[in-house]
Amino acid sequence: MEQNRAIHAFATLGHPGRLAVFRLLMRFAPQGVRPTEIAGALGLKQNTLSHHLGDLTASGLVGVERQGRSLFYSVDLETAEGLISYLALDVGRARPDLLPPLISARKEGAMRDSDFDVLFICSGNSARSIFAEALLRDLGQGKFRAFSAGIRPGSALNPFALEILRRNGHDTSGLRAKHISEFQQPGSIVMDFVFTVCDTSAAEECPPWPGQPITGHWGLPDPVKAIGTDAEKALIFAQTYAALRRRIMTFVELPFESLSRLSLQSRVDSIGADTEAKA
Repeated sequence: MEQNRAIHAFATLGHPGRLAVFRLLMRFAPQGVRPTEIAGALGLKQNTLSHHLGDLTASGLVGVERQGRSLFYSVDLETAEGLISYLALDVGRARPDLLPPLISARKEGAMRDSDFDVLFICSGNSARSIFAEALLRDLGQGKFRAFSAGIRPGSALNPFALEILRRNGHDTSGLRAKHISEFQQPGSIVMDFVFTVCDTSAAEECPPWPGQPITGHWGLPDPVKAIGTDAEKALIFAQTYAALRRRIMTFVELPFESLSRLSLQSRVDSIGADTEAKA
């Protein structure tokens, strides 16, 4: 990376607010996030966030893309990689006493092969995330503990969702709608994976998760909003269930013991981008 660009980027990240935005966007990379979601997750005023996003975009660290009526901001991974390389290889002169710990951490960063805690988040926690929780619990071969939550959960699960689960042989007796705050208390389970299944194209808000789990956005339209006859609605729920089943079957078959966090994150992103699984 050219020196002036690096100086600009470092200066931009030197502000705590801009650094917080950049860290949040990194959790969603390579996908983008709407400003409303960023503001909600970080508790920022819209005008303050606009200044931060403008500075990050001007530095080249973040890009913006319009999809329909919404703007999506995402990390420019090439620029981020260049900045890290500049710091380690140019400024740090590739010092042998500095680089080996970083390199060995990446080599030794393979995930364990059992006992993963996984949280699925959507808006209402009445269908999509409930489907995912039940599917991972039953398809996970004992490797996973599955949980689900919503940012605006109702008091009961959707009856169409419950019927689909029962029809496919899932035990629904222990399922209930939960608010994400249940998993954000002191002493709460530290999640290894957090997946959001909100439909960002429909302006659903599903906040990024704090901490350092591997995250993925597996957005699907909300079947609860389906219109038509009961048969037509049931078909939409069945299609949503099938899409999540394909994704989760792919996920549980990953060779976790041989994948680094970097490789595993890439696989998770690919599953979320699978157009067939969204059909």
